[in-house]
Amino acid sequence: MRKTLRKRYSFLFAAALGFATVAVPADAHHSFAAQFDRAKPITLSGSVTKLDWINPHARIFVDVKDAGGKLVNWEIELGAPAMLLRSGWTRNAIKVGETVTVNGSLAKDGSNLANASSVTLADGRRVFAGSSGGDSQTK
Repeated sequence: MRKTLRKRYSFLFAAALGFATVAVPADAHHSFAAQFDRAKPITLSGSVTKLDWINPHARIFVDVKDAGGKLVNWEIELGAPAMLLRSGWTRNAIKVGETVTVNGSLAKDGSNLANASSVTLADGRRVFAGSSGGDSQTK
């Protein structure tokens, strides 16, 4: 009886652990259409304040002047780091303090969040941002 009970608890523990590890990555990712609006394109230019080279999406943070001249920090979602690496990016492609121009789509919730389709670097090169929105233009 104890052996059967021990097996049952072991199975339940393994199943719970399996579900937990599967659920975490699925919860962390979202579809483009759920969060961003392709019908609301935006172009932002400003100084990079931070680069997060993390999964499921790398992110850059950019200080952009609003209509009143006030600096507003924008979070810009890029593609997954692996996709960016295949497109020629590196962890050091953008440095804090550099000026970039981002083309992308606004977040549906009106926050200072955008999904980038391309990023124009300080030297004028335009690079594909690995957008989950499916735009793959590169120059």
